Amino acid sequence: MSFQKILIIEDEPKVALFIKKGLEENNFYADIDYRGLNTKEQLAQNKYDAIILDLNLPEISGYEICREVRKQNTSIPVLMLTALSTTEDKLTGFDSGADDYLVKPFEFRELLARIKALLKRANQNTLAGNSLKIADLELNTATKTVKRNNTLIELTAKEFSLLELLMRNKEKVISRNEIAEKIWEINFDTGTNVIDVYINFLRKKIDKGYQPKLIHTYIGMGYVLKESGQ
Repeated sequence: MSFQKILIIEDEPKVALFIKKGLEENNFYADIDYRGLNTKEQLAQNKYDAIILDLNLPEISGYEICREVRKQNTSIPVLMLTALSTTEDKLTGFDSGADDYLVKPFEFRELLARIKALLKRANQNTLAGNSLKIADLELNTATKTVKRNNTLIELTAKEFSLLELLMRNKEKVISRNEIAEKIWEINFDTGTNVIDVYINFLRKKIDKGYQPKLIHTYIGMGYVLKESGQ
């Protein structure tokens, strides 16, 4: 059996050891980093399949760690685990490169479900092929790059995941509920406007200054990626 390895970056020993014990009981390997100051070196020296990252660390911000991780590894799943619970906190986390966000206090079974979902999606991305294309827009799942008209476009992790979902379902209307389920995983607050905010982020980066427009809104139904506006 091949065991997947998780890096836990958490300064509270009881929480870190609780997570480590639970993961190991479910056939994962787990390392703990209590400070987060040597994450870059750890990633260079070890192959991790996912990271569980606390935000409120004593010497460095979890947001900063996540941004550094993304400079080094664009594909490793990152789950932020924090007491910060506002929509603004979540948006900052996703903009920093997080793939998911779980608020403390939490149940371990939910943490485990989210980690498994992130690992499954990462594996599916590897198996599904590297390149997706519509019109002059290209997305590469291996290198995590997006180009339009051969111009490189920088996206956050969540923007990339949202665009990938739309591209894999091109010409199909995707509802807000489906986007929330597929991109934000479990128990995401669909009462917020975060999905609309991220669609607008994508439009500014993907469609602004280009023709044809690719991201279209179907009022009351959802969004679709296609070349035609009708």
